[in-house]
Amino acid sequence: MFALSKIARSGISAGAIRAKHTLPELPYDYAALEPIVCREIMELHHTKHHQTYVNNLNAAEEQLKDASSKSDVTKIISLQGALKFNGGGHINHSIFWQNLSPNRSDPSADLKKALEAQWGSFDNFKKEMSALTVAVQGSGWGWLGYNKKTQKLQLAACPNQDPLEATTGLVPLFGIDVWEHAYYLQYKNLRPSYVESVFEIANWKDISERFAKAKN
Repeated sequence: MFALSKIARSGISAGAIRAKHTLPELPYDYAALEPIVCREIMELHHTKHHQTYVNNLNAAEEQLKDASSKSDVTKIISLQGALKFNGGGHINHSIFWQNLSPNRSDPSADLKKALEAQWGSFDNFKKEMSALTVAVQGSGWGWLGYNKKTQKLQLAACPNQDPLEATTGLVPLFGIDVWEHAYYLQYKNLRPSYVESVFEIANWKDISERFAKAKN
């Protein structure tokens, strides 16, 4: 079953689990990431797509609460797909918005050292993450995560809205959304161009802070 506790560990407050989930505000204007990502995409992505995941997650949790009160195990099991998909969509996008910034930044010294230790150089890391992300079949995400067991950085691709930590155990640091709604209005079928461009607006301050927290 999809563990709702993963939502709290992905940056959404535990209090939000007891109350209704809400759409987080962007830390920048919809047009702030232009020309990399246009205003129209950002507004639609945030207010329509992410909002839909929030709405559907709230609805699924209400149904889960009702089914649990009735000890309706069949219903509880049937809701797991909706919880995973919409909960994952909420988790993933809440991280994604913070992973992007109109202000240029660099990885912290600690993260840079870890990237170079794992991939030889930042450019090699970028190439490998880009290749993995572009190769996602259909819709999904490319992720840079932290493996607490090995204490190393690790790349992973997740289909659909599967949340990284709940499905792989990796702590999410940096995700790239390759659902077509994230780029098609601007980049059409050129997913590689979009993925390459995302690195130009990556918020390495946020990614570095997630890395430091994951190591503790």
